[in-house]
Amino acid sequence: MKRVPSMKQLQYLVALADTRHFGQAAERCHITQSTLSAGIRDLESVLGTVVAERSNRRVVMTPAGSQIADRAGSVLRQAEEIMELARADRSPMTGDMRLGVIPTIGPFLLPQVLPVLRDRFRALTIYLREDQTAPLLARLANGELDVALIALPYETEDFSTEVIVDDEFLFACHRDHPLAGGSAVSADALAGTELLLLEEGHCLRGHTLDVCQAGDARTRAQFEASSLHTLVQMVAAGIGVTLIPRLAVDAQITRGSDISLARLAKPAFRQIALAWRRTSLRSEDHRLLANALRELT
Repeated sequence: MKRVPSMKQLQYLVALADTRHFGQAAERCHITQSTLSAGIRDLESVLGTVVAERSNRRVVMTPAGSQIADRAGSVLRQAEEIMELARADRSPMTGDMRLGVIPTIGPFLLPQVLPVLRDRFRALTIYLREDQTAPLLARLANGELDVALIALPYETEDFSTEVIVDDEFLFACHRDHPLAGGSAVSADALAGTELLLLEEGHCLRGHTLDVCQAGDARTRAQFEASSLHTLVQMVAAGIGVTLIPRLAVDAQITRGSDISLARLAKPAFRQIALAWRRTSLRSEDHRLLANALRELT
């Protein structure tokens, strides 16, 4: 019988084409770099062609490798649809569910809901993946994830979404800041303030800019945080001001700090939502999960 590529080999190839890095591709596939390298060599032997040019610094996909990787992605998605057919034939909320979550939601929501979900849906095993919104949605699109907890507004036209909760933004500053202690902060009051942001890639950065730039706040480009916890520490140090989602505040992210919190005079919100592929055969499971999250949040 003629040899054909295995599903694992195709998975390795797609990961390599996406990352252009053997180490990152191996991490994505949850294997060692040597295992991935051996898998790619075996794939090239089966195909009779080179799929990637290697060097110490980078990986360059050959023209044939790029075309094969594109087709391999389609094959993997079709294989995932076959698995979804099998899962859909079982009882609802059983088997595995791969849940992605963004860093400005996961640490503050999951600790309170996961224990309840595990108790309520005992035949369901939830696997978690934390990442920024764009990579999560890419993984969702190619079948690596089943659902993702994200924050809206964000472009999601290729996905079905259900809003879980409206998450209000609170103004945060050092307790000695001129705006500290007020009951509400207006957009005009933000004029001239030094606005601290998360680094590029976090949707909370865009949400904060949308709210604050209407008030002519100045961003501090030399100070950007990689996480919401770091952002809070920067505000506590008096470096600038920011907006913090109430979800994080309710999870005590500012506890013990020198931070003063206030509502905005014109309240602003992000929407925490659950997203999944429109073509998913487990849409009913995803809606059940959304309903449970809505109840628990």
